[in-house]
Amino acid sequence: MLNDIYNRRILELAADIPRLGRLAKPQASATAHSKLCGSTVTVDVVMDHDTITDFAHDVKACALGQASSSIMARHVIGATAEELRQVREDMRRMLKDNGPPPRGRWSDLEVLEPVRDYKARHASTLLTFDAVVDAIGKIEAERLAEAS
Repeated sequence: MLNDIYNRRILELAADIPRLGRLAKPQASATAHSKLCGSTVTVDVVMDHDTITDFAHDVKACALGQASSSIMARHVIGATAEELRQVREDMRRMLKDNGPPPRGRWSDLEVLEPVRDYKARHASTLLTFDAVVDAIGKIEAERLAEAS
């Protein structure tokens, strides 16, 4: 039942999304869009070396996209590029391959585990992770270009 994925905790997270808006001077921005449902998440990122030091996002998504974005915003500051890539892969595995939910400071993402049974909801749930990893890649590419 869809009621399983739109539970009270997901609705609470969706209603309380930290770090909404846009940064005045991001190092990189990225947008992820779900063609299936029309959800869109745009992120702005600032990094110091390999660590996220500032973050903001514009979230125009369903409750699942809002909930995953809410969790991202709660934990992204201080996270490394490697950690964020790993969280994205852990989320993909959890939803698509019946893998375990992320652990550690990302264990809140376990609330999204029931989404695995609703393939049409996977894309919106993963938007924030795809956008963050894309923005990190842009920063890294810019640094490589400057070093050349």
